[in-house]
Amino acid sequence: MNIIVCIKQVPNTNEVRIDPVRGTLIRDGVPSIINPDDRNALEEALRIKDNYENVKVTVLSMGPPQADAALREAIAMGADEAILLTDRAFAGSDTWATSTALAAGIKHIGDYNIIFCGRQAIDGDTAQVGPQIAEHLGLPQITYVEELKIEGNKVIAKRALEDGYFVIESEMPVLLTAIKELNQPRYPSIRGVYDAYKGDKVKALSDKDINADFDNVGLDGSPTQVNRSFTPQGRTGQGELFQGDCKESVKKLVVRLREKHLV
Repeated sequence: MNIIVCIKQVPNTNEVRIDPVRGTLIRDGVPSIINPDDRNALEEALRIKDNYENVKVTVLSMGPPQADAALREAIAMGADEAILLTDRAFAGSDTWATSTALAAGIKHIGDYNIIFCGRQAIDGDTAQVGPQIAEHLGLPQITYVEELKIEGNKVIAKRALEDGYFVIESEMPVLLTAIKELNQPRYPSIRGVYDAYKGDKVKALSDKDINADFDNVGLDGSPTQVNRSFTPQGRTGQGELFQGDCKESVKKLVVRLREKHLV
């Protein structure tokens, strides 16, 4: 069984700052991490590898050369192979262009049974790339997976909803997106870290290597553009305190909320 896991290196959102003049993320000095949902996707692939014979886990990412560190961490966790799609032609990609490039990378890899992605990236929160990859490749997809079983050539997944869940069955090949409830990601082992940084473990590919659709990657191939990014300003002014009878205070609160069109 061949499993491909798509991961993204993202800035640690606990320390993200935005340039107030240019409206862009300040990345200098901000540590980068593997996107949390992608870690759950990788962990599930590794659990399958632990429990079944002849399973190969390949990790795929698109990003600048420094994303090499995230891929080496994935190898240290137990992945067998890591591929980085890195080229200036990919710069500025939105979700459509990103999924187009990743789908081309997956086609370049070739044989696969399961593709794992995280539900969404914490630096975008769109949850679009995984489903778009499935559409590019013509694959069935199950999103928001919180529990997974494999039976023969089928996957049986519990798909989380806001008020419950679906149990969905699909034949392979299939694309799955993982949420944090699926598992608890493991830590890299000391031996794994040593091996991950021993030699050339990450294979870098350019847009030409994967025969990417040049009209649909990078900034020029991105149909959506970010107009402005900014840090929300904190509210100013004093609050209003209602005292006295509880019922009367609630009535006054409801009146104020209606006046402000909040309810």
